[in-house]
Amino acid sequence: MVAQLDIFSCNEDLEDIATPDLKYLMLPALLGALTMKQVDRSKRLEHVQMARIYFLDFLRRCKEYGLSKFDLPKTEKEDSPGTSAETGNILATSPRPPDLLAMATERQAKLERYKQKKETETKLSEIKAAVESGQADDEIVRDFYLLNVRKWIAISLEEIESIDQETMILKRMDVLKQSSAEPLKSKTRAPMKPFILTKDAVQARVFGAGYPSLPTMTVDDWYEQHANYGALPDQGIPKSAVKLDAEECEKEEKEKLVDNDDEEALQKARDWDNWKDTHRKGYGNRKNMG
Repeated sequence: MVAQLDIFSCNEDLEDIATPDLKYLMLPALLGALTMKQVDRSKRLEHVQMARIYFLDFLRRCKEYGLSKFDLPKTEKEDSPGTSAETGNILATSPRPPDLLAMATERQAKLERYKQKKETETKLSEIKAAVESGQADDEIVRDFYLLNVRKWIAISLEEIESIDQETMILKRMDVLKQSSAEPLKSKTRAPMKPFILTKDAVQARVFGAGYPSLPTMTVDDWYEQHANYGALPDQGIPKSAVKLDAEECEKEEKEKLVDNDDEEALQKARDWDNWKDTHRKGYGNRKNMG
């Protein structure tokens, strides 16, 4: 509606704009801020690009009226002339070396914008109450609107910087999704044949594989062959374990006889206990020493 009514014109000066119409200067910036608040992930790139157009339109109009001193951000076409070609090869591009002079200039511009923004907010807080109460005259109301416009100039410059960074990230994510969606062409390989690593063919013919011989039988064949020869030590079971098992069985049988009140076993157990009471352990065991 503002564009249809031709409220603003590039042929006018700032003094030619009526005080009630000054607030409409901020309309593109407010539209850009509202567009940035949309949360649809599938259309995020479209939203940030539309918000950049709104902010850039607002800054261009403020630049024409000379409301503040700032460098107008480049458009997307000026910033990346080969967008279609660069998007396809965006992952293959090598990072450029940083321009220290440009970084220092950008840092100084950010500091100046920050100071101007703080001064503008301080002045706005001083005259805001008078304007809202309706007691301010036309000059104070005009200053109030102009200060708001300058505040939104600083906000729009910061938003465009963050939009440019987010746009680059979103484009990289789209390229990664497209590359991951493409099916990988699997190459069929011929089955590999077994081989032996040797120093050279001549040495292999003379010395063979480099060790005495290749295996001629499996482990099971070797075990069966030694079992037939009787060369296995009781099939891996130690004799001491067999002796211990026999002693344990004998002890269990004696305990069963005692539990069953066998008189002979009870008498034998009592005699053994009496003998142990009068003879210390190892008595009589001279180990063939005479």
